[in-house]
Amino acid sequence: MEDLKKLIREVPDFPKPGILFCDITTLLKDPSGLRAVIDGLKQHYRHTPVDLVLGIEARGFIFAPALAYALGAGFVPVRKPKKLPAEVVSVTYDLEYGTDTLEMHKDAVGNGSRVLIVDDLLATGGTAAAAARMVRSAGGTVAGIGFVVELTFLNGRRKLAGYDVFSLLEYHS
Repeated sequence: MEDLKKLIREVPDFPKPGILFCDITTLLKDPSGLRAVIDGLKQHYRHTPVDLVLGIEARGFIFAPALAYALGAGFVPVRKPKKLPAEVVSVTYDLEYGTDTLEMHKDAVGNGSRVLIVDDLLATGGTAAAAARMVRSAGGTVAGIGFVVELTFLNGRRKLAGYDVFSLLEYHS
């Protein structure tokens, strides 16, 4: 999996000075790289009972449907406010400077559904923790939380304690 890092473009000073942005678009356009990501996530969760794979807007939408297909599960989109047409449940969570909100359809996760949450990046863990709260409030069980990339130096796993958290690639600084 470490070879996949060669397919990720690092963009300095984006979105602000001092940040080194991991741009996965260069990984996505590589057929073998994209296949390795989905296969790697599938391999980790192959023995985990999963009914639904929940993808967090926006880049979680890239990986979650393909992984849901590979696992024989359904896909649930979690979106920013006012993007879903039917009745929604929402959760507001803290960011470093302010708050944000996520929504999913109220009927997306049934009582007892086993849900795998997938996103591209684990940074501080706030977004994934909020999605996990939303799944639990809808009566579902979080089967795991998977990421393509983890920035370990931001300690996002702390907010996800008690869950099976898996990342294909780790960046330590």
